[in-house]
Amino acid sequence: MDLSVFGVEVTDLAYDARAVTPGALFFCIPGKTADGHDFAADAVRRGAAALVVERRLADLDVPQLIVPSVRAAMGPAAAEFFGRPSDTLEILAVTGTNGKTTTAFLLYAILEAARRKPALLTNIRRVVGGEERPIGLNTPEAIDLQRLLREMVDAGDRSCAMEATSIGAAQGRLAGTRFRVLVFTNLTQDHLDFHGTMDAYFAAKRALFDQADIAVVNADDEWGRRLAARLPEAITFSGDDDLGAELRLRGRFNRENAAGAVAAARAVGIEEDAIRQGLESVTGVPGRFESVEAGQPFSVIVDYAHTPDSLDNVLRAARELGPGRLTVVFGAGGDRDREKRPLMGRVAAARADRAIVTTDNPRNEDPRAIAEEVAAGQLEIVVDRRAAIEEALSDAGHGDVVVIAGKGADTEMEIAGQFVPFDDRVVAREVLAR
Repeated sequence: MDLSVFGVEVTDLAYDARAVTPGALFFCIPGKTADGHDFAADAVRRGAAALVVERRLADLDVPQLIVPSVRAAMGPAAAEFFGRPSDTLEILAVTGTNGKTTTAFLLYAILEAARRKPALLTNIRRVVGGEERPIGLNTPEAIDLQRLLREMVDAGDRSCAMEATSIGAAQGRLAGTRFRVLVFTNLTQDHLDFHGTMDAYFAAKRALFDQADIAVVNADDEWGRRLAARLPEAITFSGDDDLGAELRLRGRFNRENAAGAVAAARAVGIEEDAIRQGLESVTGVPGRFESVEAGQPFSVIVDYAHTPDSLDNVLRAARELGPGRLTVVFGAGGDRDREKRPLMGRVAAARADRAIVTTDNPRNEDPRAIAEEVAAGQLEIVVDRRAAIEEALSDAGHGDVVVIAGKGADTEMEIAGQFVPFDDRVVAREVLAR
């Protein structure tokens, strides 16, 4: 594909100078820690034919398109360059604080059962043309997203189940993407380090529905009811709805996820038999209320819960798994919403018999300082995550339940700029084997 900028033929798009190929149009995106304008010269040396900038770079003799916001321009430009693939691909997307991945997995299974040749785009699994792809951001950067959607179409995919995040929306990564259906799962406190307020967080979600043909909204959620009131044509669903199938995922929250998937599937005319087959084929989602089994006489659950609401939902569901004590190992991420930390601590104290606060992707913050904010002087702290898991599992007895929350299917932990291999499921199995 190609386009022309000031009469110069453009053969590719890039926002990372290292990815520039001869003839590419380079987008100079200003960021928090780096400014793409500073890498424009490198992009030109690598063959960039033209630049999209927010200020003219006088020392570079290539065509420059000056725009108010490079980020805002990149999404629509990428969609046009790649031939507006979302106009061809039937995209069933999911947005919300919690439940996006599980709902997308359920939709993917239903689309497969309906023989609609689906692709899948989530933060733990990507499938294009029936083949697994490396994972990345929940919502890829606009150029990467439109390239992926084009590859899906070219590979013969007819539909796609995907996550649509509020940060991706606010940063314009989803601009130019059309959703056949957009499902709203819920809105609870998270990402306030980015959005600032819950109202701003909600506004980012609400804006996404301007890109959707059909809105499907969770009426069990307070923010969902507000959203439905602003979208008169919205289809609403509830965890009490008849799914027409035997759901194999546990927990009330998963009934809501499944109800959203069913409502979306029905909205695009998928038959009930395919919906039933799809739902019943999903026995689990990696890192989402996932059981770890090694012959132990107690239950071990690994889950991605990293917000007060999701932790509350998981602990409520876990309480039903056994008659014994409920223990939770959890933490909070660094360089993220600090206000939710003590809220998570209070949820753990209220729902579990024992709560161990530990490290969870501290990034550039001190792990102990984060843990102390979560524990608020009320909970025990074991900073080393492996040691915390060992402590919880060694203390568990017959009929007990241990929940390891926060990382889910993640296989790395980010500490002081380094990505250290760490998978809660692998660690738990190693401890149980001993």
